[in-house]
Amino acid sequence: MSDQIQFIVEKLNQEPFRKNYNLITFDSLESVQLLQLLNDVLGEIDPKHAVDIREELPEQTAKRMLSLLGILKYKPPGNISDLSAFRQGLVTGSKPVIHPVLHWLLQRTNELKKRAYLARFLVKLEVPAEFLQDDTVADINKQYEELMEAFKNLHKECEQLKTSGLSTAEIRRDISAMEEEKDQLAKRVERLKKRVETVQNHQRMLEIARQLRLEKEREESLAQQKQEQKNQLFHAEQRLQRAQLQLKEMHHAVVDSKPESLMKKLEEEINFNSYLVTEKIPRELECKKNSAYFLQKVVAEPAMSQSDLNVLEIKINEVNAEINQLIEKRMMKYEPIDSKFSMYRQQASIISRKKEAKAEELQAAKEEMSSTERQMLQKTNQAHELEGSEVLKGDEFKHYVNKLRSKNTFYKKKRLEIAEITAEYGILQRTEELLKQRHEAIQQQLQSIEDKKGISGYSYTQEELERVSAVKSEMDEMKGRTLDNMSEMVKKLNAVVAEKKASLAPVIKELRQLRQKCQELTQECDEKKIQYDSCAAGLESNRSTLEQEVKGLLEECAQEESNYHYINCMKRNLEIQLQRAKEEMKAYVSPDPQERRKAIREQYTRMILEQENLGKKLREKQKAVRESHGPNMKQIKMWQDFEQLMECKRECFLKQQNQTAIGQVIQEGGKDRLVL
Repeated sequence: MSDQIQFIVEKLNQEPFRKNYNLITFDSLESVQLLQLLNDVLGEIDPKHAVDIREELPEQTAKRMLSLLGILKYKPPGNISDLSAFRQGLVTGSKPVIHPVLHWLLQRTNELKKRAYLARFLVKLEVPAEFLQDDTVADINKQYEELMEAFKNLHKECEQLKTSGLSTAEIRRDISAMEEEKDQLAKRVERLKKRVETVQNHQRMLEIARQLRLEKEREESLAQQKQEQKNQLFHAEQRLQRAQLQLKEMHHAVVDSKPESLMKKLEEEINFNSYLVTEKIPRELECKKNSAYFLQKVVAEPAMSQSDLNVLEIKINEVNAEINQLIEKRMMKYEPIDSKFSMYRQQASIISRKKEAKAEELQAAKEEMSSTERQMLQKTNQAHELEGSEVLKGDEFKHYVNKLRSKNTFYKKKRLEIAEITAEYGILQRTEELLKQRHEAIQQQLQSIEDKKGISGYSYTQEELERVSAVKSEMDEMKGRTLDNMSEMVKKLNAVVAEKKASLAPVIKELRQLRQKCQELTQECDEKKIQYDSCAAGLESNRSTLEQEVKGLLEECAQEESNYHYINCMKRNLEIQLQRAKEEMKAYVSPDPQERRKAIREQYTRMILEQENLGKKLREKQKAVRESHGPNMKQIKMWQDFEQLMECKRECFLKQQNQTAIGQVIQEGGKDRLVL
């Protein structure tokens, strides 16, 4: 604890607090000053909390601090009872509560500043579901969530840029390197232009090359458009197949079923939906409202201690005991009739529970079926996107497996050929090495013979001359071939362009047909969508009217039910009072004295007589006390005087004894002097 307080004092003496505390002054702070210090630390983390706590109520201060500590994810130690003690200590400014909070806040101030900043934008505002039924509120809430997601992404990008380590110096170096590379590329382009200018008809060749490049780009764009059109056609065919499949299923359902069965299915569905609307959902909604009401009530109440909880538990036990006693009395009183009703009630409760369980199972099965259908559709789309074709089934899969087997055998055959070629390449490489060694030995022998004859370097000169002549002949031949190749290239380019135009003509024609078909399908889809929207709007309006009617009926039912319960309670109270009056009258009129004694009137009469007798005795006693009061007081006075007299005598006796003792001592002293 001392280390904790020392750490808090050190942090508070630093920037930005600069409190100039020591351990003694910090420990001597009062509760209000300690709360203000905690508020200052919270205000440093979140400037919105930089206020003077003397200007607001203690409950508001505690609520504001608890909300910020909850956002900062502070976890107080202990269990639930300790949490209530923590709230109470925060309100009163208790040191054992404030010191750990200050230590935790000052340990991670920068991190908590960042968390508080993000909480201003990322703590979601909860909107009740009934308000979201409004389209304007729903749109605004959707925009709010989209802006929150955009803020998250921008904050992540900002943090990544901060932690990426890129600096302006590195960026400038990259820019200078890119500029140098650009200059080098420009120089290379200039050199290539100068080389090309020496070639005949270079302008025409450049123009042809440019046209070739444009045609290739156009070919790529057309191929891309073709692929996109194929994908669109594929998706349109998929939608058409799904629509046909649904139509086929609906036809089968209509053909196989009769109007009675269809009406029965519709009635079952209507009964199920009406049960959900009238019984299950209102009951769940009422439970949720009650729980929310109780939770709000608990939150609004001040913090409770363990003693308050114990008092509440005792009250709850007492009320439960009273309820059990009343139920036992009621069962004893109405046992024969109520037994039948209890049996019927048990059967009704069992049936209702079974009904609720089956409804929940049916709803869960429907949700599972819809989720399975969505997953199946998603997996099918993913398979089509990855493979570009439908999933293979049956004979197609067998054919695909056979094709893979044939490819596998072909692969193994080619692999053997590659192994043979590799082995032959090794042999040839070894042969080349041997020939090189022999060539070097012959060259050395030839050089030694030339040295002996005095014509060293003759073979090398001859080889150089042969090489130069060969290079010259190759250059001449290359020039001729280059001109021939360029002319052939031009011819080939023209032929390729013509061929591509011819090959692309049917594709373009097919593409036009596909576009027309796509437009027709799009128009049909728009019409179907308009029909769907109109039908959905009509159903939505009907649903809203039904919901309003159901809501009104539910409110009326709740009002009538409350009136019924109130009247029933009043009736029970009157019946109980009437029964008590009858029993009292019966006991009072009864000839049996034992029964008459049980009557309340007789009991009260006896009590009145007892109290009157007691009052008479007390009055007599009071009268006797009053009569003897004067003599008794005189007697007390006489005893007090007697006590004072005896006390004076005792004091006189003690004084006399002291004087006699002093006289004896003086006499003995005189005798001694006479003897001397």
